[in-house]
Order: sequence, then C-alpha cells, then structure tokens
Amino acid sequence: MTLLQPPRQLRLIIETDDFDEAVRFYRDVLGMPEQPAFGTDGDDRVSILHAGTATIELATRTHVRAIDAIENAPTVDGPTLRIALEVTDTDQAVAVSRESGSEVLAPPTETPFKTINARIQGPAGWQVTFFQELETLHQRQNNQGFATDHNRAR
Repeated sequence: MTLLQPPRQLRLIIETDDFDEAVRFYRDVLGMPEQPAFGTDGDDRVSILHAGTATIELATRTHVRAIDAIENAPTVDGPTLRIALEVTDTDQAVAVSRESGSEVLAPPTETPFKTINARIQGPAGWQVTFFQELETLHQRQNNQGFATDHNRAR
C-alpha cells in the first residue's frame, strides 16, 4: 500500500551544539531563506531554511565510495549522512564557503555524470556537497549509466 499523495516536503533536522554557527553558514553564507518556526524561550532555538527542491538519494556503500573517489573526497568509515545542494556555480559556492572558514574536502571536479561537484566540511559534523548540473535531466537520461533501479541491469 502507498500513500495517496507523495510527501509534500522533505525536512532534514540537524541537531547542533553550535546553533549560531550553523545558522550563519546555511542562512548567511549559503543564502538559504529562513521561514518562521516555532520555538519557546532560552535555548529552545530552531531555524527552518528553504533549500529548494528536495530529493532522497538512497545509495549502497559501494556507490558512496565511488562518488567519494570521483569527487576526490575523503572516505568516512561507516554509514554517513551528507547534504548535497544544487548550486548555479560550484566554484563560487566553494569560494564563499572557504572565505567563511569552512574546510574544503574536495575541490570542484567535473564528474562522469555531467555535474561539477565539490565537498566541504559543514557545521555540526555534516559534509556538504555542492553540485552544478551541466545537462538537464532530460539530456542525461539517455547517457550511458543513467537508469532507474527498476530498469538497471544487475
């Protein structure tokens, strides 16, 4: 059985011990607009930031390691959660992040799947991948290697 309608929003909750730094990075450095959010007093703080369209990317460990290698990014032991943000200019996103004090884990790299990816160390222990699309999904869907899991040869 499936839902009558798919979910309307994906919300990723990042618990952080340095709330101000996380808000500064995502809202002020990356420019993600903030929307009103409910909180009470004192240290009960929350910030909901708009990140455009959301998707969930499910990947096997083999695929994650392959992407680490393509991006020239460090491999982390065990399962990881990573935020991937589509940007219009990966070089600019990395430069702004570096200027704000973020460590660059992998410089901008053109990938075989027609994106320019880079990875930085974000606040609260999360890695952030910036990706710039070089082709539309429509253009890419006929390229070698692109398929849904249902249609992929095993």
